[in-house]
Amino acid sequence: MKFLKDMNDKLAPNFEKGGRFEKLYPLFEMHDTGMFTPGEVTQTGSHVRDGLDLKRLMITVVLALIPCAGMAMYNTGYQALLSMAHGGAALDDWHMAVWGFIGLASDFNNPIACIALGALFYLPIYATGMLTGAVVEGGGAVIRGHEVNEGFLVTGMLLPLTLPATIPLWMVVLGMAFGLIFGKEVFGGTGMNFLNPALVARAFLFFAYPVAMSGEAPWIASDLSGVDSYTGATLLAQAAESSTALANYSWWDAFYGFIPGSMGETSALACLIGCVMLLWTQVGSGKTMTGVVVGTIAMSLVLNLSGSDTNPMFAVPWYWHMVLGGWALGTVFMATDPVSSAFTDAGKFYYGLLIGILCILIRVVNPAYPEGMMLAILFVNMFAPLLDHFVVQGNIKRRQARSAA
Repeated sequence: MKFLKDMNDKLAPNFEKGGRFEKLYPLFEMHDTGMFTPGEVTQTGSHVRDGLDLKRLMITVVLALIPCAGMAMYNTGYQALLSMAHGGAALDDWHMAVWGFIGLASDFNNPIACIALGALFYLPIYATGMLTGAVVEGGGAVIRGHEVNEGFLVTGMLLPLTLPATIPLWMVVLGMAFGLIFGKEVFGGTGMNFLNPALVARAFLFFAYPVAMSGEAPWIASDLSGVDSYTGATLLAQAAESSTALANYSWWDAFYGFIPGSMGETSALACLIGCVMLLWTQVGSGKTMTGVVVGTIAMSLVLNLSGSDTNPMFAVPWYWHMVLGGWALGTVFMATDPVSSAFTDAGKFYYGLLIGILCILIRVVNPAYPEGMMLAILFVNMFAPLLDHFVVQGNIKRRQARSAA
């Protein structure tokens, strides 16, 4: 390691001010600080020392997302092999050729086969998103002359988890670029954005290319056209169509993630493992998560009591909402985004509360769009500063009242 550090130090003057590659300093700085501890020290008086910087924070979130990524590969392969076993058509030519080269039996009861097949779909989408993020972030840093923000690592990890397995790679490139440029870079980069870039990217793809992002076939990694024995629709979409849809599934299957859906959103268990890590490292806000849970339960109970003869979503209980769609992924990883969420302690709870309420309202009242977590978070993102303002003003008034007394 010392040898690599010495080589790195010799190259540094070429990228520093006055060097031949001065314009590319942001790219060198990204590599330097990512591989080695920065050599800068403070020159002034006392200051707060903290081992947590932006890079470590983002890496912690990425590590917490690993269980979701693992489940994304497993369930994608599992659903594909399961659909093929129920009479679904074979994979496309490219995937079939690679799958034949691997030589594993097409058995959905074999975990290795499920992971291997799922990886053929997940890894290209993940690599495409990460490469696009690196180009956009690196290019923006070089053009504007500032350090590379590592936020794209989390965005590049989150976006593939919210996408169907069969999305074309060029859409991943377009969505990732749109999310980073118009969701973050135009506002000044990481720390300046008020919307979650990964959700901006997914919202853009959903409304720009609804056929690729919704429906039945896109959620299963094989062609299901003409197959009546097995459906590829998400469980939320099925619940919106029929009051008996949930009866065909076990709640535990939905909790573990053995249901059709976006690659990394189906497993509440994987999200729960990441939740424990974020809470343990204090990277994720427990107050925000608590607010989402309370809002979800309260709104679900209200709608359950009101009921509807024409809309089966009114009857869906709160514990089913928590294992369907992107609720778990959104609650743990997106609602707790430290940049786009509220900053005050009380504001974080009310912020999460509004997300939980709005998510259920969108899912239930608008059955044509059963997945409501994405829009709920994006909508409440815009009100996070206002919530903080009211909390701060309330604290000021209480202190003034105490002083007057």
